[in-house]
Amino acid sequence: PATPLPNVPEYVRGVVNLRGSVLPILDLRHRLGWGETDPTARHVIIVVQIGEQMQGIIVDAVNDIVTVSPDAMQPLPDMGDSVASNFLDGLATIDERLILVLSLERLVDGVPSVAALAQE
Repeated sequence: PATPLPNVPEYVRGVVNLRGSVLPILDLRHRLGWGETDPTARHVIIVVQIGEQMQGIIVDAVNDIVTVSPDAMQPLPDMGDSVASNFLDGLATIDERLILVLSLERLVDGVPSVAALAQE
């Protein structure tokens, strides 16, 4: 479980210590505006590096890992001003499955760095 922190955005669940590194943990479901995740044993934390910062992202499950080439990307259809569409780079079709491609940089906009968290 993540250690909660004061004065962080609601989608930041807190921090965890992963092999000596402190990672902020984001709730992807909450960040996308789909409600807060109630973590269970089936949920996983994906660790990603965005710029210089390592982040943990709580997701419902990991089904597969795929590589999407730039030419496989399709633009987003006009969905109005939805919260989720602000965090998407586009769509891709792989093995007849439609894949939403997240922009990790936009996803973590506003997430304080570990150094900033330590100063508070």
